[in-house]
Amino acid sequence: MARETNKLTDKMVKAAKPEGQKRRKLADGGGLTLVVKPESKVWWFRYRFGGKEKVFSLGSYPEVTLKEAREGRDKARKLLAQKKDPVMHRRSEGAKNLSAASNTFKAVAEDWLKLQKGQLQDSTIDVTRNRLTKWIYPHLGTMPITEIEPPLVLQVLRKIETKGKHETAHRMRQRISQIYRFAISEGRASRDPAADLRGLLKAVPAQNRAAITKPDELGGLLRAIEAYSGQPATCAALQLAPMLFLRPGELRKAVWEEIDLKAGMWIIPGDRMKGTLKAKRAGLVPDLKIPLPRQAIEILKPLKQLTGKRPFVFESIKPGRPLSENTINTALRSMGYDSEMMVGHGFRATASTLLHEMGWPPEIIELQLSHQQRNQVAAAYNRSARMEERTAMMQQWADYLDSLKKGGKVVPLRYKSSQ
Repeated sequence: MARETNKLTDKMVKAAKPEGQKRRKLADGGGLTLVVKPESKVWWFRYRFGGKEKVFSLGSYPEVTLKEAREGRDKARKLLAQKKDPVMHRRSEGAKNLSAASNTFKAVAEDWLKLQKGQLQDSTIDVTRNRLTKWIYPHLGTMPITEIEPPLVLQVLRKIETKGKHETAHRMRQRISQIYRFAISEGRASRDPAADLRGLLKAVPAQNRAAITKPDELGGLLRAIEAYSGQPATCAALQLAPMLFLRPGELRKAVWEEIDLKAGMWIIPGDRMKGTLKAKRAGLVPDLKIPLPRQAIEILKPLKQLTGKRPFVFESIKPGRPLSENTINTALRSMGYDSEMMVGHGFRATASTLLHEMGWPPEIIELQLSHQQRNQVAAAYNRSARMEERTAMMQQWADYLDSLKKGGKVVPLRYKSSQ
């Protein structure tokens, strides 16, 4: 396809003006035309395809120079030589680019997160999105999901490891794999690069949560808690944390309808306990019954006068919300107990250690700690197992804490089986 000799120059293009209010066309050759309008100058490539005359826009001057317009014309002519319509080719490429934009790793990950609503707990979804935003999106977020290879995923995960976040690295590999399985099911990817990385990350170092397990040190902490001045709900939660040794989330999200002060019983429903949503829906995560010792009731009664007309027992300063997950730990820090000395979850280890030393049977302690059993059916059956002994244990534990708080040498009463 012979091309006409170029006719325009940069000077001519710059100086070109319309004829009054009418547009003016200046041909350069080979189908390239500068259309001069009162308000703009536009490059056109005019051609015939399928027996019809067509126009292919190459952009506006001066954004597109004469040289760039000629390059665009030449590319369009090559497409014609390949029996391709330049206009249709542009539309097809645009659709591909649009599809690629909606098929980035971040776009697919966000679609996967939306589907987890009702499958994962809201807090888990929030944590997952925050981790993806912090660790993964900056490196993989804008990449087409089909172009991400195992070495790149491993490189990103290694960066997390170098920060000492070994558990986070493992969890992110699992989440990336879940996102890819979703993409594969949707026809948006064909393989999971994270699956090839099993066993390549460093093992998660064993790490126990900080906890005080010496009686004299525990007594000091209890006195610090008693002297702590803060919001009433925070003070009450702090006082009950060592006494009831619940998981922090189970404690702070307590609602009044779970607590019967007259009966001295707090029943946390299974759907608020630790466990998968699948197991909870199947009724295999047991309710946890907490016999309330006299001291716990004395703490809860005045608190009910403050928050009893609203759902949450330990309401934050923002009405309608429970205490935040950092409240207990923040209070401990303000009392001089850093994260290497004591954390909110550590009260469980404190109680477990000292109750074992007091001679209480491990199975009773485990039932009250609500540790998951391998056999979920057996776990559900044990909802109220050995409640009489658990009630006695909780009262003796509260009395023991009172003795420690008063100071001095404390010799705890030993467990004696009634059998």
